[in-house]
This record gives sequence, structure tokens and C-alpha cells, in this order.
Amino acid sequence: MNYLIGVDCGTDSVRSVLITDHGEEVCEAVFYYPRWMEGRYCNPNSDQFRHHPKDYLEGIEYTLKEVVSNLSDDQKKFIRAISIDTTGSTPIAVNKQGVPLSLLPEFEDSANAMFILWKDHTATQEATELTTLATTWGGIDYTQYVGGVYSSEWFWAKILHVLRTDPKIRDAAYSWVELCDWLPYMLTGAKDVHEMKRSRCAAGHKAMWHESYGGLPSEEFLVQLDPLLIGLRDRLYEQTYTSDVSAGTLSKEWMDVLGLNHDVQVAVGAFDAHMGAVGGRIESGYMVRVMGTSSCDMVLADNGSFNNRTIKGICGQVDGSIIPGYLGLEAGQSGFGDVLAWYARLLTKPTISLIEQSDVVLESAKKVLIEEISDNILSELEKQAMSSGYLPDNVMALDWFNGRRTPDANQFLMASIEGLKLGTEAYEVYIALVQAICFGSKAIVDRFISEGVDIKGIIAMGGVSKKAPYIMQTLADVLDLPVKVVSSEQACARGAAIFGAVASHVYPSVEIAVQHMASSTEKTFHPNLDHSEYYQKRYEQYQRLAVYTEKSIMSSKEL
Repeated sequence: MNYLIGVDCGTDSVRSVLITDHGEEVCEAVFYYPRWMEGRYCNPNSDQFRHHPKDYLEGIEYTLKEVVSNLSDDQKKFIRAISIDTTGSTPIAVNKQGVPLSLLPEFEDSANAMFILWKDHTATQEATELTTLATTWGGIDYTQYVGGVYSSEWFWAKILHVLRTDPKIRDAAYSWVELCDWLPYMLTGAKDVHEMKRSRCAAGHKAMWHESYGGLPSEEFLVQLDPLLIGLRDRLYEQTYTSDVSAGTLSKEWMDVLGLNHDVQVAVGAFDAHMGAVGGRIESGYMVRVMGTSSCDMVLADNGSFNNRTIKGICGQVDGSIIPGYLGLEAGQSGFGDVLAWYARLLTKPTISLIEQSDVVLESAKKVLIEEISDNILSELEKQAMSSGYLPDNVMALDWFNGRRTPDANQFLMASIEGLKLGTEAYEVYIALVQAICFGSKAIVDRFISEGVDIKGIIAMGGVSKKAPYIMQTLADVLDLPVKVVSSEQACARGAAIFGAVASHVYPSVEIAVQHMASSTEKTFHPNLDHSEYYQKRYEQYQRLAVYTEKSIMSSKEL
């Protein structure tokens, strides 16, 4: 029996899963980032979200120790590989040895020296400048394979923003790396950033890397964008790798930490949604939706049938970013579960504050009561929504609470809610928010279909898909498509383990490893045909509100 470990570094936590080569999930371990939970290095009012590298290091060490401890000494000899997926784009400044600047004493509390999380939108201006330049400078349009619009969530915009605003980081940074590249590099004990094997997934979808123009955007283009980028291209990379390739073997230091004494392969990293698509058994004609704080949508396409055709407004099309040999198409929403989490905070924060200040409630009961309210507010709203049988015509919301990722990225945008009355109930607003995130999903599906990509169904995974049947049924109704929910609660980590199995030669290809190790389907939500006409009218209302809101916001930016 061979064992593979998949590590999923998400927004709030690290999750490691130990899986056999036949797909049996032996155990898992979870670690919540302590600094992130305290809100360090973040400022939501200015869209700043950063992670300290120590959160990842501590989380990976804890969870790897936990899962390895479930094996006997004899079984440990059959651990073949560790593979990691992460959020992205999540870059950080490093020195020549590949050490993040925030791990050096002089930058240990500098927000700009931290990993810049995917949801950080401080670089909206830089993203706008890059998009404009790409179509006006007279050379190659480097945004053509990333949907034609560059996002503030991505690699170059974030780097340029930090270089412009922090001279100390600018002077100290030798290079920049993605989280999904740095973690495997760290596990192998490498000491030269030029030896780091860079992910094809991250490079193609977020850094505008493409074989047709020799890799990354040219030095001429980057310098025209801003002279601060002079020379950086040469300190980055040319070659990229798919995740079925080994990044090296586990270092002696990490072998000692985990109590291992044999070679363990560390696979090249990739983004969570892309590995999740593999763990969820992605297939032709189906869109995989990884639904958590945000949503990421994955579609496979045959390279030959595309003939270099590009799709406008998505998050890129990259050869091998999901499965080697296939074109990986990515889209998604900047806010999905986050939208509902915002509403939960809005409803509960004043109540929690009153409980904390109360002289009536015993101190011993306060914590329990607060946890009960926090844990159950959304499930209670979902119960009320399901039992009401009410399909509202008045309250309408947009899902742009964190900007719009796709179609057509625009992180300047904000959400709006219309149709409120004095009699509006909390569950009605909840229904409107659920519909909004589902209508945002429909806008993505419609863009793919209009561009000639067949979508016949959805494969859903992530916390929302497992916990919220009302949302899943609404999604099926709005899209008018069947929605299959993946059984595994750790599909992303499972996908990572699948790549580890190939990188360590347990299986000869990703397709064969998927047959043995990918998750099955737990349940399928079928569209309710009686609701089709209602949701079509509501979607048209959503589109009208979207057009009005976008025009209003963008015109105010011009003033």
C-alpha cells in the first residue's frame, strides 16, 4: 500500500490529508492560521489582506506531523510523495536564497513583506494601467490569454503596487514568488531562488506566461509599464512545470521533523481550485465549481479544438494548468461564501457585543451563547428560506461585495441591494444574496457558452456545497443545469495527492491516478423546471441592476 499526502493551504487554514493509492482517506488534520485569525497585517477597509509565512510554516508542520503519526514505522516507509495546493495569486518578495523578507528580522512586521493574499485588492490602479498598456503599446497583447483584462488579484499588479509604495521592500527584494511555488521549494531545502520550479498553473493564469511569446511579458513591456520593473524579469523564471513533475525530494530537515528516513518526492505546486478539479474527477463538458469564500470555476478543453482561439473576460486559458495535455480554463467570483459571511456578521455583531457587556448573562454562558449564535445564524436563515416557499420579486442584490472577478474583471465594483421595504425580513435579504451569488455564477456560465464552450452540468465542491442545500438547489435552478456534489470534503487536498502519486511514479499519468484516487459524487441537485420562468425574469432584473451600478461606480471614478 502506497501513501500520498495532499496539503491544501486555504484562506483560513491548512488541511493535510493522508490518502492511499486506491483513494482511501486514512486521516486528515487542520490548522487555523493564528495571525490571520487575529486580523494581523490586514485592513479590510482598504482591501488589504496579507498572510505571514509563519502561519503556513506552522500549519504545514503541525498537520504533516498529525497525519504521519497515524502510521506505524513500517507504514511510513510507503509514504511516496507530498503535494501542495494553495490560494493564488499569492505572491511575496524574497531574497536570492528564496527566503521571504518577512522572515528576516528587519521586515518581520511589515505588511508589504507578507504574502499578498488572493483577495487583496490594493493594486486596482496598477491592474488598470497594465490592461490599458497591453492594448495600446503597439506590441503583443499580453492579456490575450488571461481574458483581456488584468486583475488586481494577480501577480504583476500586486508586485508593482508594493514597489511603488514601499522603498524598503523595493530595495531588499531580489525576486518574487508565488505561495504554491515557495512551499515545495521550502520542503526540499533548496537555497537558490533560480532553482525553484515554477508552477505552470500560477504562471499562466496570473503572470501572463505563455510559450508563444517566450514566457513572461518582455522587458520592454514591463519597463514601459513602470521603470521600477527594470531587471525583474531576469530574476524570475523562463521555464514552468505542470504538477505531475517532482520539485525535488523532501529535505533531511523535514524528514527529521516527520520521523521519516527514505526519499519522499515533493510535487510542483499549483492553485487549490485546479487541483480540486482533479480531486473532484473533472470531465469534459462539466464545469467544476470550488465554492468557499470565493468561487473558482474550472473547465477542460481539448487543445486542438481551440486553435489558439481566446475567450474574453475569464481568468486565463493555460495548457496543462489542470491536467497535462489539456487546456485549463479558469473563471470565478471574488465573493461567494464571503457574501453570506458578511451578512452573518452584520446581523450578529451588535448582538454579540451586547452579550459581552451584559450583567444578566453569566460569564460562563457568554462564550457558549456567542458561539451558538455565530455558528447557527446562516443555517437558521437557510431553514427560514426553505420553509417560506417564498420567491421574492422585490429585493434584488448584486454579488460584487469584493469586486468582480469574471466575466470581465473589475475590482472597483461594489455590491448593491434594492427593493427594501419596512416589512422586509432578514431571510428575504438572505434569499436575495443567495440569488445574487447564483446569478453571478450564471453570468460566468453564459460567457463560456457564448464563446463556444459546452457546459452540460456542474461538479460542486467546497464548504458551501456540503452545508447549504438551499444554495445548491437555487444554483441548479438558476443555471438550469444539474449540480453534482463531490463526496470528499477535502477534494483539493485529494487532488494534490493525485499529482503526488504521478510525480512519484506510483501512477504513470494523471488520468490513470484519477481513476483510482478521485472522489465520487455524493448527491445531484436537478433544476426545478417550475422555477425556470421566475429565475429568468429575476436574472434579467439582476442584469439591469448590474448595468446601472457599474455605470454609476465607474462614472464616479472619472470625476
